[in-house]
Amino acid sequence: MKVDLFSIGPFTVHGYGLMIGIGVLCCVFMAMKRAKKYGLIEDAIVDIAIWGLIGGFLGAKLLFLIVEWKQFLKNPLALLGSEGFVVYGGIIAGVVAAILYCKKKKLIFLDYFDLAAPSIAMAQGFGRIGCFLAGCCYGRETDLPIGVIFPEGALAPAGIRLLPTQLISSAGNFLIMAILLATYPRRKRKGDTGFLYMLLYGVGRFLIEFLRNDERGAVGGLSTSQFISLFIVVAGILLMCNKRRALVEAAGQTGADGKTDTE
Repeated sequence: MKVDLFSIGPFTVHGYGLMIGIGVLCCVFMAMKRAKKYGLIEDAIVDIAIWGLIGGFLGAKLLFLIVEWKQFLKNPLALLGSEGFVVYGGIIAGVVAAILYCKKKKLIFLDYFDLAAPSIAMAQGFGRIGCFLAGCCYGRETDLPIGVIFPEGALAPAGIRLLPTQLISSAGNFLIMAILLATYPRRKRKGDTGFLYMLLYGVGRFLIEFLRNDERGAVGGLSTSQFISLFIVVAGILLMCNKRRALVEAAGQTGADGKTDTE
C-alpha cells in the first residue's frame, strides 16, 4: 500500500502504474511464448495486444465516466486523468478491438481468445496488486486479522482496518490463470478456454463485489460490475453450450452420412 514507490528527479514511479506495466508485459510475453508452442502467429499477439490496450483503455475510462456521470458533469477535467477506470469496460472494449483486428487479418478470433485468456487473467492479477498499492477498490471495514490499514495519501480511507479485497481479487485472478493453463491443452472446441474465463471471472467478480466498499455505481440492488457480471456469466454459459450443441449436431450429421456411428 504505497502510492509512490520512488522518484528520480521529477519522474515518480507510481505503484499502480508499475504493476499495470508489469502485468501487460508479462501478459504479452506469455502469450507470445505459448503462440509459438501452439502454432499461432507471434506477431499477431503483439498487434492484438496493442489494439486491445488502446480499446481497453478507452473502454475502461468510458464506462467509468458513465458510472460517475454526475461527478463528470460537475468537474470533467478531474475525471479525465490517469485515475478512474472500470475493468469491465476495458475487457469488453479490448475484446471488441481484438475481434475487429482478427476479422481484418482473416484470423480465427477464438484461437487467439483461448490462447490469451490465461494471460489476461494474469495481467488482471498484477493490476489488482496495483490497486492495493494505490488503495483503490478497497473493502469493507473489518475486525478480522486479515484487515489492512491504509496510510494517509492512499485512495482508501486512512486509519481504518479494511478487507484487502484487492489482494483477494489478485489471488482469484492468478487462480483463474492456473485453471485456464491447465485446461487449455485438453480443450475440445475453439472458444472453450475463453468462455471458461468469462464464466470464472464473472462469478469471481460478482462475489468479490459484496466485500467492496468503494463508490462504483449501482444498478438496482447490484453494483455496476455485479450487473455486468450476470451478463458475462450467462454469455459464457450460453456460448459453451452452443459450441457443444454445434458439435453434437455435426457428429449426428456425420453419422447420418454413414461416416461414423453416433449410437
